[in-house]
Amino acid sequence: MKLSRYLCAWLAALVFSAAAYALDSTEIRNLVDGLDAPVTLRDGSMVPAVNFDNAATTPAFKAVLSEILEQSKYYASIGRGTGQKSKHTTELYEKYRGDVLAFFNANPDKYAVIYVANTTDGMNRLSMMLLEKPDDLVLTTRMEHHANDLPWRFRGKTIYADVDAMGRLNVEDLERLLIANRGKVKYVTVSAASNATGYINDVHRIAKIAHRHGAKIVVDGAQIASHRKFSITGADPSEDIDYFVFSAHKMYAPFGGGAIIGLKSEFDRIRPVVLGGGNVQVVSDATVAFDNEMPTRHDAGSPNYFGVIAMQKAMELLSRNIGFDYIEQHERILMRKGLDELKGMDDIILYGDSEKIDDRVGILLFNIKGMEAAEVAEELAEMRGIAVRTGAFCSHPYAARLMGISDKELSATGSGAVFPRMIRASFGVYNTEEELDILIATLKEIIARNKTAGN
Repeated sequence: MKLSRYLCAWLAALVFSAAAYALDSTEIRNLVDGLDAPVTLRDGSMVPAVNFDNAATTPAFKAVLSEILEQSKYYASIGRGTGQKSKHTTELYEKYRGDVLAFFNANPDKYAVIYVANTTDGMNRLSMMLLEKPDDLVLTTRMEHHANDLPWRFRGKTIYADVDAMGRLNVEDLERLLIANRGKVKYVTVSAASNATGYINDVHRIAKIAHRHGAKIVVDGAQIASHRKFSITGADPSEDIDYFVFSAHKMYAPFGGGAIIGLKSEFDRIRPVVLGGGNVQVVSDATVAFDNEMPTRHDAGSPNYFGVIAMQKAMELLSRNIGFDYIEQHERILMRKGLDELKGMDDIILYGDSEKIDDRVGILLFNIKGMEAAEVAEELAEMRGIAVRTGAFCSHPYAARLMGISDKELSATGSGAVFPRMIRASFGVYNTEEELDILIATLKEIIARNKTAGN
């Protein structure tokens, strides 16, 4: 007899729900590798780097590196070997699919895991798997990373829900488009959290809307996975997420790991898009019979075993050793302090809502009046070893909207072209208020120098 959906969800969550230790900021920093590694400044002095580019990638947990070294002693062929080491690696590789499902509270009777290299890889694979005809209609949004836009745009037809003046997703516009294209939209694909502003979307509400109009939902989980506890299972079946994709390199496991979590029934039906050894039963001169079982049906070639090992260890540390309650509280402290400091500086331009931050993960988005974003970033690095990110963050249409740049200006060429460039400071679980103080003090110094030079 199958367990109820609620009991299944509870059992899945239990695996990663052990109470986190009461770690202080020093102990948490001690979990992360490389934070004391010095970098050379413009004046030749050396200081520990301050990394505020975590939305791009995070440093590795020390335990992740240790686990890689330990498991390398037993590394061997996965899935087809008969030796003891091969059996060991195969057992862990398959077992950790269940750990991925548990981490995201996904019922193993309903969902399966396909390992991928990163979110971009996962979205490209999904678009190839799910879109069957060039005119298949996909509804996405103007706040998406290119990885959750271009794969759909070039394999099907895309329409876009817009954002409001603050940059939040306009869910009413999304439903309007579903109604206007009644029954034609096959998939709604949306980010759980923006990589540019950090806004968190209510994807379970969006799932309910999508399902009501006959569409399935795909969620880009790249920016949510290490910031908030995320459940694929909704309050009721209409709110369940159909497909979820994430990257481990944003979860303190930079070894090329990631996964698609999706409907097992659909994966069983869809022909594999990555072909080769490992996912076929028999190949003759004229015929190919694919493996009928998940997940090997979509597992061609030699897998990234160490990416999977690193991903599982990082998930364990985030849930058991640190805890998402702490992560959320810690980010809000840094966000509130950072925004309050930046708002008090006349030459700072802030993007996104600087008052209501409950629906934002730890990202500050800003510019300095009269200075190019790249120039500011270079000064931060050369003066104090501070790493930030500049540009449009692989979200050009969204960045243009935030900066008030029209699509005509964005798509122009030559001297008429206008490209959105902002500065993004994104927080990791290990960042401290002291590091934020260094950023603020350095920005004030840059602004003062710029004013003096202007006079």
